[in-house]
Amino acid sequence: MIRKIDHIGIAVRSIEDAVRVFVDALGLGDDGREKLDDRELLTAFLRAGDVHIELLESLSDSTPIAKHLAKRGEGMHHIAFEVDDLDETIRRCEAAGLTVIGGPSEGAKGKRIAFLHPKNTHGVLIELSENTSR
Repeated sequence: MIRKIDHIGIAVRSIEDAVRVFVDALGLGDDGREKLDDRELLTAFLRAGDVHIELLESLSDSTPIAKHLAKRGEGMHHIAFEVDDLDETIRRCEAAGLTVIGGPSEGAKGKRIAFLHPKNTHGVLIELSENTSR
C-alpha cells in the first residue's frame, strides 16, 4: 500500500549549482548529501514542507542518470512513493502487468527500492521506496 509521496527526483549536472537555485534562491531546506558508491551517484535531499526533492548527480558517464541527462537534459527524473511492503507491492504491480526494473535494492538513506518502467506508467519513472528503519 502506498503511504505517501516520498520524494521527487531531479537529474542535475551539478548538485552545487542546483542547490544555489533550490536552497539559496527558493529557500528549501538542505538535508545534506549522500554518495552512493555502488550507483556512482551523489544525491542531495532538499525539504519543502513534508515533501523532499532528491537531486541526482552522476559521478560517471555510464549511470542511468548520465544517460538521462545526455538524452533529456536536466529535469524531473522520477517520483518516489513510500510503500508499506516493497515485496508485496512488487508482486501486485507485476500481477497487474507492470515491469519492475532496478530492484529491489538499497537506495539512498538505506531504503529498499525498486522502479517501475515508464512504458507502463504513462511515461513516468516510478520509484517504490520502503523505509526499513520504521
